[in-house]
Amino acid sequence: LSNREFKKVADQVKNLKTKPTDDEILILYSLYKQAMVGDINIDKPGVTDPKGKAKWEAWETRKGMSKADAMAAYIKHAKELFGKYGQ
Repeated sequence: LSNREFKKVADQVKNLKTKPTDDEILILYSLYKQAMVGDINIDKPGVTDPKGKAKWEAWETRKGMSKADAMAAYIKHAKELFGKYGQ
């Protein structure tokens, strides 16, 4: 597993023929942030920012996951979406 493969897959996700569901996007987002940053390091947004709050909560569920494991999980999930939505 390499950074190059991870970045290539992350770029390909942007070009899916059909937009994934919000839940699928949150899974990708949380795995991407965990792979790139590690454990969440920002304050939780308030109720006036429901989208930001959902993203924060999704990322927070990855707490403790290694960057390498997050990269591998991201690639696996993205490839499932490629099969489901087309590249």
